[in-house]
Parts: sequence; C-alpha cells; structure tokens
Amino acid sequence: MLKGKKVQTVALILSMVVGMVIAACLAPAAAPASTTAEEPAAPVAQTDAKSTLDIVKERGKIICVGNAVLPGFGFLDEAGVFTGFDVDYCKALAAAIFGDATKAEIRATTASERFTVLQSGEADVLIRNTTDTMSRETDLGMNFAPTTFYDGQGIMVHKDSSIVTLQDLNGASICVQTGTTTELNLADQMAAAGVSYEPVVFETADEVTTAYEEGRCDAWTTDKSGLVSRQTVMADPSAHEIMNVTLSKEPLGPAVRHGDDQWYDLVTWVVYATFTAEEMGITSANVDTFMDTEDPNIMKLLGLEGEFCSKVGLANDCFVQVIKQVGNYGEIYNKNLGPDTVFNLPRGLNSLYTEGGLLYAPPIR
Repeated sequence: MLKGKKVQTVALILSMVVGMVIAACLAPAAAPASTTAEEPAAPVAQTDAKSTLDIVKERGKIICVGNAVLPGFGFLDEAGVFTGFDVDYCKALAAAIFGDATKAEIRATTASERFTVLQSGEADVLIRNTTDTMSRETDLGMNFAPTTFYDGQGIMVHKDSSIVTLQDLNGASICVQTGTTTELNLADQMAAAGVSYEPVVFETADEVTTAYEEGRCDAWTTDKSGLVSRQTVMADPSAHEIMNVTLSKEPLGPAVRHGDDQWYDLVTWVVYATFTAEEMGITSANVDTFMDTEDPNIMKLLGLEGEFCSKVGLANDCFVQVIKQVGNYGEIYNKNLGPDTVFNLPRGLNSLYTEGGLLYAPPIR
C-alpha cells in the first residue's frame, strides 16, 4: 500500500509539473520590464497629466467643434471667415484664455461627426447648435455648460401645400437629418399624434434642405432657429412657411468631455459672465468706464475684487477681455440674430430673467 501511495504521489507531482510547463509554453511572453514601465506608460502618463487648459495654452489656440452651414450660428462665408452666435462663444473662450479673441479655430463637422471629434480630443469644446440631453451627458460622456440658446423643434412646409396641423401631414414625406435629436423627436411626436409619415433621412443639413426645396419631401424639420436660418438662403424664401407647432424642448449650449472639472468650470463661467455683463449694463463699448466702480458685484466680474478668474487658471481680467473683445450676451445675440439681421429672431426665452426670460447667472463670489 505504501509503495502504491508513493507511485500515486509521484504521478501527481509529475502531472502538476507537466501542466505548469504546458501553461508556461502557451502563455504570451511577458514584456521586458523597461518596455512596460518606460516606453508605453510614459506617453500615456504625460497625456493624462495635462489638463485641457494646459493643452490649449501650449497649442496657442482653442479648437471648437462648430458648424459651417448654419447662417446666424455657424457659417463659413465666401471669404473663408466663420461667423455666427456659436462662433462668437468660441471667440469668447479665446479672449478669456489668451486675451485675444482671434486665437480660436472652428473645426466644422456634420451633426453625426461632432461628438466623435470632441471625444477623440481633436477639439477642446463643442459649440455647434447642440441640444443638452441626459443620454448625451451619460452615454457620450459630455458635460454641458449653461444653455446659450433656448429653442424648440419646428416644421417647414411649402406655403401652397395647405398643411397647417400635424394631422395634415398624415402620409406625408418629411426630410430630416440623421444623428440628431430632431430625428427622434419627430418619430415620438408623430406617434403620439397618431400621424403616419415617411421619413426621408440625409447626412447633412445641405442635403436635407436641397431635397426639400426640390420637392422630394413635403416638409422638413429641425430646430426653429435652424428653419429660420436656412430659409434666408433658399432660392425663394417667401415660398415657405414655418408651422405653428413646437415638437420639443431644445436647450442648446457648449459641451466638454467628462473628466476635466477645471475646463468645465472655465467654459461655464465664461458663458455666465456674458449673462452677468448684460444684466449689469456692461458692454464692449463701455466696459472701461466701470473700472472705477464701487459696486462689489461689478468689481468681482471685472477682476477688481477677489481673484475669481484665477480659480479656473486664467488671468484675473479674463471676463473683461470677453466683454471688451466679444461683448455681453445681448450684443452677441443682436449681432448675429437680432433685429438688425435678416433673421430678426425675437429673444423670447433667451431674454434675461429680469425681462421674463430664462437667462440667469449665479453670483460671482
């Protein structure tokens, strides 16, 4: 019996040894210590250690994901110059960071590309008529700064179509851009209204409006501001009208990647500074006259009391530069969308809270 047990023990040991040898042969070879610790790890550590603000400062300019085909918000003119409401907010960030609003670059994208470009690090902030939604903050890893434009989705139709209500669109074809909340809202609202329709989906806004103008669909839908914007560049703007329906809430504003709180704070408070400046009556033309103010709230905004801009890594006159070089919210709005433009969009919800709107900035203190 003892001999049998010894044989069994030896056999068991041999079996374990063979198993270990086989496992070792099948396992992938370990990388040399120097390769693992130094070559791959060092660049990753360096990249992760740099904040977005550090990267922007080293680059010497801020890159904003933007639009090139939406007049009034983001548009590339014939001279190759970007203009618009969203473009000015990119410039406002450049003014705050560098004291120079010209150090801003627009990375124009389609609606479906915009999130990938931001997520990949090709750009620093997304300012492209983009709606803040829960899934974009959670699933896409976005943090939205304060809403800069409160909008709602509408529908445009040919004026001679006799289409007035959603029910009149039963069986109609509707052009819509893919990769947008517009596409989803349309499906939801038409289903809720019990209206069947044929979606005609395109990748870009140009394709959508071209198809609509050519009569390939009975209607087209996007944010109402977008409808107004695109109508101005149609061959015959008077041949079209925007229906008196609102399909959704569309709070539009800048967005940044998760994971950099300082950068999020910076973008957030630059936006709030434009609200606050308008509330206090401070404009690009008169900001210098407030430098001897004794109002503590104005002093904080202009960096005359406290060091609030330094809390986000900027010079203490960062908000002064924003106001002086780009303007307060009202100036930005009126310049791009107001009564002296072809859009003449009433401010409505985009008025200050003191005037019945939704623009309300927390105190700087």
